[in-house]
Amino acid sequence: MPVDIHGILLLDKPLGLSSAGAVARVKRLFDARKAGHTGSLDPLASGLLPICFGEATKFGTQLLEADKTYRVTLRLGERTPSSDRESEVIETRALPPFSREELQHALSAFPREYQQIPPMRSALKQDGKPLYEYARAGITRERAARAITIHELELLDWQTPDLSFDVRCTKGAYIRVLAEDLATQLGTIGHLAALRRLSVAPFVTEPQWPFEALEALSLEERRRVLLPVDAALSAWRRFDLPAGGVSALRQGQSLDVAVELPGMVRIYAADLGFLGLGEIQAPGFLKPLRLISAATNRA
Repeated sequence: MPVDIHGILLLDKPLGLSSAGAVARVKRLFDARKAGHTGSLDPLASGLLPICFGEATKFGTQLLEADKTYRVTLRLGERTPSSDRESEVIETRALPPFSREELQHALSAFPREYQQIPPMRSALKQDGKPLYEYARAGITRERAARAITIHELELLDWQTPDLSFDVRCTKGAYIRVLAEDLATQLGTIGHLAALRRLSVAPFVTEPQWPFEALEALSLEERRRVLLPVDAALSAWRRFDLPAGGVSALRQGQSLDVAVELPGMVRIYAADLGFLGLGEIQAPGFLKPLRLISAATNRA
């Protein structure tokens, strides 16, 4: 019988598996009642897929909003309708003899503040239907460009016709669109040949767990690899709440606190640990925003 467990798993998702399929498999492995991923990876992509269990699902938005780093292989000189390997090549072009210096210059010159038009083959909805349903019917809809920030583009390798690079960017970026746009900047066409997510802030150096490693562990050992519920919230300032304020906070009351600096905070209490997220508002009031259940603190 599935049980309530709480924490975050850093799953190394394999190729060929959807994010929803990965969550279902993880729930069975951990015998967990509630779990959800925090930013999907297509079946053709591998790498880091944070999965939140139990009370950690309340804070999944912080991971959805986080910067992400990808390792990209862009195949130049070939175009596909889906911008990746999901569909067949429909156009080819001969490539000039690009030098590594030319490619490095193209990456360096690519706009860092970037207006990206989402692809038709995406889950974004218009009039209640995902865009990919329109695409399957041969219908193209107008899509508003979205502001994307590219923090880093690092050239890794160039083996004609494949260009490999790492990119760190803000949420919501479609890497296959980035790949096509980069090919356009190089004066040619291209599509995404391979994609691996390396990190989701703040998880940069922490171990990632492939299914093979998880399956080799006992159920008790698997649950010990989970990160704590508050592991994704390190960017928020810590606030330690006096024990006398815990009950009122859990009832949704704002508390008078001796703190002048406003802003979002992680709330902790002695002997209870992490309580949730709140906002300190001038002049010195703590407003609860999202709290974990009292039963979690007792567990």
